[in-house]
This record gives sequence, C-alpha cells and structure tokens, in this order.
Amino acid sequence: MSQPVMVAGTIPPPETVLDSKWTYLDNVRRHPGPFTDEDFAETHEFMLSRQEDMKILGAGGLGCEILKNLALSGFKNIHVIDMDTIDVSNLNRQFLFRKSDVGKSKAEVAARFVEKRVKGVSITPHNCKIQDKDEDFYMQFGLVICGLDSIEARRWINSTLVNMVDETDPDSLKPLIDGGTEGFKGQARVIFPSLTSCIECQLDMHAPRAAVPLCTLATIPRQPEHCIEWAHIIAWEQEKPFPKLDNDDPEHITWLFQKALARAQQFNITGVTYSLTQGVVKNIIPAIASTNAIIAASCCNEAFKIATASNPYLGTEDNYMMYSGNDSIYTYTFKHEKKPDCPVCGQLARELEVDPNITLEEFIDSLATRAEAQLKQPSIRGDKTLYMRSPASLEEATRPNLVKKMGELVGNGDEIGVTDPSLGTVNFKYKLTYTRGYVGGAAKENGNAS
Repeated sequence: MSQPVMVAGTIPPPETVLDSKWTYLDNVRRHPGPFTDEDFAETHEFMLSRQEDMKILGAGGLGCEILKNLALSGFKNIHVIDMDTIDVSNLNRQFLFRKSDVGKSKAEVAARFVEKRVKGVSITPHNCKIQDKDEDFYMQFGLVICGLDSIEARRWINSTLVNMVDETDPDSLKPLIDGGTEGFKGQARVIFPSLTSCIECQLDMHAPRAAVPLCTLATIPRQPEHCIEWAHIIAWEQEKPFPKLDNDDPEHITWLFQKALARAQQFNITGVTYSLTQGVVKNIIPAIASTNAIIAASCCNEAFKIATASNPYLGTEDNYMMYSGNDSIYTYTFKHEKKPDCPVCGQLARELEVDPNITLEEFIDSLATRAEAQLKQPSIRGDKTLYMRSPASLEEATRPNLVKKMGELVGNGDEIGVTDPSLGTVNFKYKLTYTRGYVGGAAKENGNAS
C-alpha cells in the first residue's frame, strides 16, 4: 500500500501525514457514515489497499470522462480499450484530445494525458476491439466499466463475463458497470454476472430501430437519413466498392457519404454530412457533453463504492439508474429482475412465437428485428443442424434447409440453439411455439444433418 493509514479518531505522526491531494477521498474512505457496515472501522484499511491494488478496465465512448474520474477517485492501475482514432468531431466534448492528436489512437492519447496530470496512476492503453481479447485477459481485472456506443459490443462483454464465472472460484466473478447515453437521456447499471439481471435480460429495453421501407429508399427519399440508408443498403450492394463493409473504416464511410450526398442533391434534400453518415450506418445517437459527464460520474461512483464499501451500490437492491435531462434533471432507480429464461444467464429456454409456414430463411431474418433476440448472423441447431454459416462446407450442406418451412424442420414446443459470431461462444436457447392453427409435427427427417 503506497499511502499510510490513518485510523479514524487518531492524529497521525508527522511522517504519516496523508497526501493532501486525496484528503477529500479519505474523508469517505476512512470514516464510517450512515450507510456503512458495522465492521467498517475494522475493514477500511483493507478496503483502501484493495482499491489501490484493484485493476480496472474501462472501454468505450464515455472513455474520457470515465478515465479522468477513475484516476481522481484513487484507482491506480487502469486499463483502457478503444479501437477508434481521434476525429475532429470529437474535440468539442472529448476534452483529453487536442487538434494535434487528430488521427492518433484515442486509448493511447487519453492514457498519456491522464498519467501526466494525475501523478501515481498507471494507465495501459489497448487500441483494439474488446472482442479481440480473450477470457484470460479479462480475468486479471477486479472490475469492468463499459461506456460503449454499441449494443452488440455490450452483449459480447456481458456474455463473456457470464461465461467466465466459476462457482468454485469467487475471483472469476467480475462486476460489470455499464453506462450509456442517448442525447439528453442516459443510464447506469451494475451487473454481477450470473447473480443479477444481465444485459441480455434487459435487451428488450433496447429495441432495434424501425426499418425504413425499401420502396422509400429506392424511389422517393424524404430525409437525409433515407439517402444514407440507400447508399448503405442499395448502392453498396450494387457497386461493391470493397469486398466487405467495415463501419469503422473512414474510407468506407467516405464512399457512403459521397454516394448519399449525390442522391440527396438529386432530390433537393439537405443535411447529409460525414458525421450523420457515420451515425446512421453505426446507429450512433449524437452525444451531449453534459449527459456524458453525468453518466460517467455515476459509473465511477459505483466503482468507488464497490471497491471501498463506503456506501451501498447499485446491485444490492436497485440495480438500474435512469437519467433524463430533456425538460429538467430527473433520475430514478429501480430493480431490473433477473429473467429465468435469459439466453445468457438463465436456465430456461426463452419462448418465441413463430408462424410454422415461414421458411427457415425468413425466421433467421426475423431474429434481427425481434426485440428479444436481435441476432444478425445466427446459426441454428435443433435435434440436427439446421443452418450453419461456417465452415463453408457445412454452410453449403445446410443451405437447402433455408427454403423449407419451420413446421417441417422443428416441432411445436421444441428447443433450438442459436449462436451468433458477434456475441462470442454463448448458445442462445429458444423454445418455439407455433401460431396460426399449427397442426402436426415436424418432418425432421427432411432436414440436413451435420
């Protein structure tokens, strides 16, 4: 422990006077309050040491605020993951960056800036996707804080941390603090993987955005977003300028922007910009600095409370905090219940109502828009393999099933397992309940098997 300990009610000798930089923190960390446990006086020294030794991982779009707050809250060993590079549009709210930093790694620049300003803190940057790291990497941390701007990335880290839990090893349980903002609204939540409600339990709170009809995109667009979606969905497929669209590649976004701008000019539509193109393609909602600051502060406050036991944290009773700044400043907390049929942390298969007359391909397409599923590239297995996207040989063998009706492949009430490469190794379990007067059983012998 790098700092001497002062027991409440005593005066330390001169050589143990605390660094005045941490005085405001020590008032909380070292003195019992109205919400601390009865044994706080005996455990506060251990908790102080625990906080200083705890290795914290932060990731995502709230990174500047979170990184600054963690460093100023007494955490000394921090890792940060961000795959993005600094853009001019970031400078109005991501205060750790300067104009000279444009084009550089966000994680690396932010880490060096905070280390320079807060002496004694060590920050390790990782310029990559969170999906690029394995379970061994995440096992080293005591706490994970996410401020991600992607539901897909949230679901991936959530399922990874749930899968890491080993009931025989308490250290395998890594608390996950998740924060997110949408304009003037935001939320912060604390998740104890496998014990409390997880992100997948709460997925229906993040319903997929409504699709714009293709006829509108292809014939008479009315909004700049329609022009961007036309470039994204139609023009890209027609011209294939690159083998595969990468939403994080500036060259790809520039191509879409130029196509959308030309179409907008054709229909006298204004408002198509590079930033809007990036936002529509990546489904990003514009960030507001004050909202980011409030939500990041809430996330780091929860981290501090978990590390020091100085106050009750979200997750003991209420586990979800909502913030609204549209009309005034309003916050409230509630308890989001753990769902027994959660595909990630639950024990039961989640029920899906399905029309038995739709084809397997139509069912797979529907999984992207169902609020309780939201799977983009699923592979499906029942008693036999119904459709697998990889390897190529298995995809070819199961492709004929795509045109068969669901009622022919899966029985009413049967369970299927669904995997999605974007969400790690988790196997989603669904129980199919057929609608519209289904009669009879599935002709399973017609399905191709692996």
